[in-house]
Amino acid sequence: MPVAGERSAARREAMGRRLARFAALRGGYSRRLPNASALGKIFTALPFGDPIYQMLELKLAMYIDFPSHMKPGILITCSDDIELYSIGVEETITFDKPGFTALAHPSDLTVGTTHGVFVLDPSSFSGKGELEYTSCRHFLHKPDIETMRQCGAVCVRGNCSQLSSSGDHSDSEMDSECVYTDSIFYMDHSIAKQLLTFYKQMGTLCCEIDAYGDFLQALGPGATQDYTTNTSNITKEESQLVEVRQKLYSLLKGTTLNVIVLNNSKFYHIGTMQEYLFHFTSDSKLKFELNLLSVAFSIFSDKAETLDQSASIIQSILEPGCFIGPGSVIEYSRIGPEVSVGKNSIISGSYINLKVDIPSNCFLSSLSIKINDQVKYVSMVFSVEDDLKKSVKLLSDIHSLQFFGVSLLVCLDLWGVKISDLLFSSENTGLGLWTARIFPVCSTLSESVRMSLKMLNSVQHMSAFKLNGFKLLSVEEMLTYKDVEDTLKFRKQIYDEIRLQRRKEKSDL
Repeated sequence: MPVAGERSAARREAMGRRLARFAALRGGYSRRLPNASALGKIFTALPFGDPIYQMLELKLAMYIDFPSHMKPGILITCSDDIELYSIGVEETITFDKPGFTALAHPSDLTVGTTHGVFVLDPSSFSGKGELEYTSCRHFLHKPDIETMRQCGAVCVRGNCSQLSSSGDHSDSEMDSECVYTDSIFYMDHSIAKQLLTFYKQMGTLCCEIDAYGDFLQALGPGATQDYTTNTSNITKEESQLVEVRQKLYSLLKGTTLNVIVLNNSKFYHIGTMQEYLFHFTSDSKLKFELNLLSVAFSIFSDKAETLDQSASIIQSILEPGCFIGPGSVIEYSRIGPEVSVGKNSIISGSYINLKVDIPSNCFLSSLSIKINDQVKYVSMVFSVEDDLKKSVKLLSDIHSLQFFGVSLLVCLDLWGVKISDLLFSSENTGLGLWTARIFPVCSTLSESVRMSLKMLNSVQHMSAFKLNGFKLLSVEEMLTYKDVEDTLKFRKQIYDEIRLQRRKEKSDL
């Protein structure tokens, strides 16, 4: 796997030896953080390090002690979360029990609604100390708060005694309530072999299996197969999904789910645009604990108009005269002298060399693509508030889709895009912003940025900007045609220029 920068060979070799059993989920086509989709969220750039670190390297560092306390098996981690914890000097996190073993972190109830929640066995769990080994009776996947209470998942911070599943709760109780949420989990060698055999028996899978929701919900003595027919959290509903889930449930039913409770731990998720902006630009606890930088491995001239300290610049070149607003993230980009970026925006992989005011709350991400062996460029633009997961089933309902706060129907009229069955690239994933063919293919990176910003400008000023004559792609198609080699080539050009500038600065001293 590629990693950013030139790291010590000895350190990488040591990491490799100790993390031989580590497996990270690369992260797929993230609709909630599209700038991470082309390479996968595991390669998300982080605002620290010189050269910058990627999520992969942070994961390797966080888990470096695990393999020496682990029996043969597989450790599974998501690619968009960070777990920080503290345990006693003499304590160790050990993965040596049969079945599954998961880490658990105390979280607010609202956090539990978007993550996995453990219903812990009260007979083996006290809630005291920094580290505690217990078991899970029932695993809940993105439950609502009422379900957490009914199932006995809600605890009181401090002693974490189980709260009653019914009745009133005092204000002090409500303030101190928590649930234990998931992060990484381990499966032993025998379970891994069972799943491999299952996969071979099934043949080609025609549906997407969730390593968390579809594995962990089958575990523990309180598990039922009710979840197998619940598709409310599924983006793409496939006919085979329920059948495969039921077979997985039959395979894993009765398997133990051990839990390692880390009471003095914090779980950070950066998998959405809002979370990404918050943790990288605000005075968040994560920014303080990891010492995240405002300017990480970038060229930033003192002659630039303004760079707010809350902005985050990652491996980018900011030319003199540009303006970057507060709370914005710029990564792998070259920003020209007459560019003004508003607040709370994300600019990724872009070359902007025109005079332009990019509005606040803007998401702009450029991608190299290859069609008929020719390299082309497309830039997607949205609001950071747009819902890229929302979809409708009928063309008559697309008026409910919003692009920068405006009905997509209105936008299409401004752009001169006809409404037909060819407007969307896939019916299986629904009709939505993700599958709408609205972004023009261009011959240069800077031109693709210019065209997409003109599209946005036409919507904001309700003025026509016709896309006639352009080949239009959806985000879904952009990722299908992506040219990773050319994308990395652009990043390497920025990297080389920054290194050259650093050497020049040193020689001038």
